[in-house]
Amino acid sequence: MDADATPRTPLAYRNASFLDSDDARPLRILAEYLQPLQAFRRERVCGTIVFFGSARIAPNGALARYYAEARELARLVTVWSAGLSPEVCHCVVCTGGGGGIMEAANRGAADAGGKSIGLNIGLPHEQRPNPYITPSLAFEFRYFFMRKLWFAHLARALVVFPGGFGTLDELTEVLTLMQTEKLGRRIPIVMYGTSYWNEVIDFKALVRHETIDRADLDLFAYADDPGTALALMQRGIAPCAPTRLPEIAPSRFTV
Repeated sequence: MDADATPRTPLAYRNASFLDSDDARPLRILAEYLQPLQAFRRERVCGTIVFFGSARIAPNGALARYYAEARELARLVTVWSAGLSPEVCHCVVCTGGGGGIMEAANRGAADAGGKSIGLNIGLPHEQRPNPYITPSLAFEFRYFFMRKLWFAHLARALVVFPGGFGTLDELTEVLTLMQTEKLGRRIPIVMYGTSYWNEVIDFKALVRHETIDRADLDLFAYADDPGTALALMQRGIAPCAPTRLPEIAPSRFTV
């Protein structure tokens, strides 16, 4: 047989069957860290305003007002960020990339002519990327924990609209990081929809039962309209933070 006709063994990093194997899981995890990092550096994204909320809230559904208000708040955030000095960090709207509140926020950023991020993850019955994400900032994740890292790493503020299990999981993750001081900065957290959140979570009961401190209630605030939510985030974000491209995520405490 001609030596040139002998099939060549593919390089390991081009071997699809290997990359999809259990043994290569650490490589897939690392890829979900490095690919967004490269894109954020390329697009000069140094900070985000993260929108959490249900994928099931539709523009004409029972909670339609929240879709419209998330869209308007994202528009206001994008206009405000675009007006900041070139020397300071501009905040980009960031969502989980799916429908509902996520779609509304990406859509609002597009209404203002700005870019926005979608950190999508494939799920069995929902969560398809919405069409309003900036194409160069659209990502697909397999691992929830890597997706959560990117929600927290660049976040300058967080607004939490009504949602279910996923929203509660994302909210309590960030609250825990704030409570335990694992983040190097304070992230203003806005709970959007006072009546909804007071019905769903009785934070004061946690204080009564002494499972959290009363001071932990200061980790978040409530808002019921886009203007108030924007003002709360603006007051909580450190002023004039210089533009700094993302680096490998540090821990606040070193050993």
